[in-house]
Amino acid sequence: MRGVRHEGRRRRLSRVQLRPRPCRRAAQRGADVTMAWHKDDALPRGTDLVAVPGGFSFGDYLRCGAIAARSPIAAAVVAHAGRGGYVLGVCNGFQVLTEMELLPGALMRNAGLKFICHPAALRVETTDSPFTEGYHKGETVTFPVAHHDGNYFADDETLRRLRGEDRVAFTYRDPVNGSVEDIAGILSENRRVLGLMPHPERAVDPAHGGTDGLTLFRGLVDQVVAA
Repeated sequence: MRGVRHEGRRRRLSRVQLRPRPCRRAAQRGADVTMAWHKDDALPRGTDLVAVPGGFSFGDYLRCGAIAARSPIAAAVVAHAGRGGYVLGVCNGFQVLTEMELLPGALMRNAGLKFICHPAALRVETTDSPFTEGYHKGETVTFPVAHHDGNYFADDETLRRLRGEDRVAFTYRDPVNGSVEDIAGILSENRRVLGLMPHPERAVDPAHGGTDGLTLFRGLVDQVVAA
């Protein structure tokens, strides 16, 4: 990823290919990237970070991410997370991670029942994670959104747990898609899995209109290299 550099060993990223994936190229810059095909049953040896990018995956017409989460590679992703490995799921990737039960809640059809695609202002809710430690709590960042089913829902008990454990990573500054409490992204219990509907990988170059996403990736790289 342009602008993300680190001295020392080069991190290894495995990108899970759940066909088709129109956002896959944007999620693989600046690392030693190996594709893990959805029919594989293991991740490449030495994987530091698993990225499940945005776009669309097979069977989304039934329920977004539901079929992808039952692909052969899914068990390896869950095992990687269980070992404390880093996992980033963006947009459809977030949907897949909830279907894998790596993250709680569900992503439903947008409240307006329309696909939305525009820059969205987000509030950084926590800096206690590898993904957000480079920001300031309460800081406003802008990432593009591009989704039809980004309306995050969780029951009251789950919401209390997420808030009580400081696991809401980002919220929308203004309502975007009907998400409960305007939640845009959440963390796992060990804080090493992030699901996020907006696209930080589309905000890493001035040509994109902003570089707010760079901080997320730089913080993650620092953590991976230090591990």
